[in-house]
Amino acid sequence: MSGRRVVVTGIGTINPLGHNIEEYFKNLQDGVSAAAPITHFDASKFRSRIACEVKDYDWTRYFDRKEVRKYDRFAQFAMISADEALRDAALVENDAINLERVGVVWGSGTGGTTTFYEECKGYVEGNYTPRFSPFFVPRMVVDLAAGFISIKYGFMGPNYSTVSACASSNHAMIDALNLIRWGKADIVVTGGSEASINEPGVGSFCGMQALSTRNDDAAHASRPFDAQRDGFVIAEGGGALIFEELEHAQKRGAKIYCEVVGGGMSADAYHMTAPHPEGKGAMIAMRGALEDAGMEPCDIDYINAHGTSTPLGDVAEIKAIVSLFGDHAYNLNISSTKSMTGHLLGGTAAIEALACVMAITKGIIPPTINVETLDAEIDSNLNLTLGVCQHREVRAALSNTFGFGGHNSTIIFRKM
Repeated sequence: MSGRRVVVTGIGTINPLGHNIEEYFKNLQDGVSAAAPITHFDASKFRSRIACEVKDYDWTRYFDRKEVRKYDRFAQFAMISADEALRDAALVENDAINLERVGVVWGSGTGGTTTFYEECKGYVEGNYTPRFSPFFVPRMVVDLAAGFISIKYGFMGPNYSTVSACASSNHAMIDALNLIRWGKADIVVTGGSEASINEPGVGSFCGMQALSTRNDDAAHASRPFDAQRDGFVIAEGGGALIFEELEHAQKRGAKIYCEVVGGGMSADAYHMTAPHPEGKGAMIAMRGALEDAGMEPCDIDYINAHGTSTPLGDVAEIKAIVSLFGDHAYNLNISSTKSMTGHLLGGTAAIEALACVMAITKGIIPPTINVETLDAEIDSNLNLTLGVCQHREVRAALSNTFGFGGHNSTIIFRKM
C-alpha cells in the first residue's frame, strides 16, 4: 500500500523471559525455556500444571497501592511495557509532541479474566450478596489497557483495543500501521498483553485438551514441530512498540529500529478452534502482507512462526509457508519463539514482533528449542533454527499469529 511510511522508534516488554527488552533479547538468543510449574494458584487437580509465568514480578516496583487497584494484571503488563517503549522513544514528557496526534491501539484476547473470576468467586462465597467492586468493569474490559495508557501520558489520538483471540496484538499493530499511513495519527503506541494463568484460564484450555500435560518436564513441554508435541504452554506478559511516521521521526531525531511495511489478515472459515488443514487462511494472510508491502516472497529472510506446539496447527502453518514461498522456503530461517516464551494468547504477537526487531537489528535469529524428533509431516530440509540461534543478515522478517475463530494475521518488518 502506498502512503506515509511507518517505522519503529521504541520497544518495551515484560514477559516470561525478562522484565525488559535487554533481558528478553538475551534469553531469546540463549534459547532459555521459561516454562515451570504453576505458582499463581494450586494447580494440583488440573491436567496441565505448568506455565510460563512472569517470574519475580512485584507490582510495587511500578505502581502505588492506590493506582494498582484500577489495573488487572493484564493492564499492569500493558502499562509497564508501554512505559519502557515510550521512554526508549524519548516520548515521555516531550513537549514538542502534539498529543492529539498520538494514538494507542492495544490487543488482548481475554482481558481481565482474573478480575472477573475473583469478583464472581467473592459473590458466591459471600452467600450471593452483591458486593462488587466499582473497579470490576474497568479492570475487566479489554479496552481499558489502551485507555489507561492514554490517560497516563495524555495521548488524545485514536484509542481502542482489538480482540481476535491469539491474533489480537497483530491486528492491533496492523491497525496502528494503517492509522499512520492514512494520516489519522503520527505516532501510535501498540502491542498487546495477557494474564490468564488463573483457574478459569488454565481450566478452560485443559477442558479443550489444548495444553501440554508434560508436567514432569516443564522446560521441554513447549516443543513446536516436534513429533511428540502435545499442546501449548500458557503464558503471560506484554510487549509494546512505538510506530511512528518516518518523516516525523526523522525531524525529531528519533532512533529508528526498522520499518513496518505490510500487514495481511484473513479467515479460515473452517472451524471454531482447528486451523484449516492445508493452512489456506494462513497462506492468504501471508500473501496479503507481502502484497501490502509491495514485496515478493524472496525478499523475506526470517519467519517468526505462530508455532504453538499443537498437533494440528504447526503442520498447517508449515504447509502454508511452503505453498506460498515455494523454493525460497528453503532459504528462510523459520523459528517459533513460543518454544521459549510459551503462548501469551492475545499478547503473543507483540513479543514476537519484538523478536523480529531483534533479528533485523542484531542479525540474530532466535531458535526453536526442544525439538528432539521432527514431525514426519514437516520437511526436514527447512531451516527451523533448531536448538541454537543463528546469525545472518535479515533484510525483512514476517511474523504470523493465528487465533481461535479462524483469525489469521501477518505483519512484516524491514531493515531501513
